[in-house]
Amino acid sequence: MSLLEQDDALRTYVPSMSRYPAGLVRLGVFAALALLAVLFFFHYIFSVTRIGAGYTGVEILLSGSQRGASEIPIRTGWVFYSPLRSQIIEFATYVQTVKWTRNPDEGRPLNEEMSFNSKEGMEIYSDVSLSYAIEPSKVPAFYLKYRIGELDNFTHGILRDIVRNSLNEVASTYTVEQIYGEQKAQFLHQVEALIQQKVAPVGVGIQQFGFIGAPRVPEVIASAITGKAQAIQNAERARNELAETQAQAAKKIAEADGDAKSNVARAEGEAEANRIRQSSITPQLLELRRLENQRELIDRWNGQLPQVESGGQGSGGILLQLPKQQP
Repeated sequence: MSLLEQDDALRTYVPSMSRYPAGLVRLGVFAALALLAVLFFFHYIFSVTRIGAGYTGVEILLSGSQRGASEIPIRTGWVFYSPLRSQIIEFATYVQTVKWTRNPDEGRPLNEEMSFNSKEGMEIYSDVSLSYAIEPSKVPAFYLKYRIGELDNFTHGILRDIVRNSLNEVASTYTVEQIYGEQKAQFLHQVEALIQQKVAPVGVGIQQFGFIGAPRVPEVIASAITGKAQAIQNAERARNELAETQAQAAKKIAEADGDAKSNVARAEGEAEANRIRQSSITPQLLELRRLENQRELIDRWNGQLPQVESGGQGSGGILLQLPKQQP
């Protein structure tokens, strides 16, 4: 078809362009095609995306092979790439928290409680909470290991299986009473350590792991465990009270013993003092005390002698007249 025929055909299908010169119409068509080509180039040949804070991206080649984590480049910030050659996959590297419970209001609208078996083979159910984060520098290794593009697929698929298997592995060495009772914290610590060991090579760090509430066992087992724990507490309380009573009795005995020893020591002291006093009394000391007493009497005498009168005849007695007091 000649250019003239093309112009006539274009005016036939686009009547509004019939008033423009044929050359201008062709120029407009070429501009539209060029714009489409540019858009196609930028959309399919060249593209740009932005990886925000808290995320790390990896560039995955659509052709060829990336056999090692070192061959997968890490991308952050503004990233320019060709969609025909590669794909950008980004992962959140901030802390992720997940809850697997039987209550749909606490996690996803599903019954996701964990079940595991104790040493006796008793089935135990529990609600579990776990927090983890991916090390940004290990994102290539994480992708190469699991080949997933959505982190939720890892969380509720691979990681959930790892947690369930770790619970069963550790629980097989504990009795239901230990898991339900005083060794629960030790049990959870071992499970968390085992989970961490399994995911550490791909840069996943476990921040927190534990039960939400108490693990669930058959009611008869729970009652028996609770009753035993109460009995142990009562026995411990009785032992403490007995120990306190014995301590009080020992204290009183010690006080009585101390008082007795004190009295003995006091009596011995008094006896020794009396012995010393007795041994110090000599004839010379007695004569000295007699002379001192006489001297004291002499010092108190006023110099008057007592007057003696004899009684009447036949009285057979004498009358001692004391000196009169001076007015």
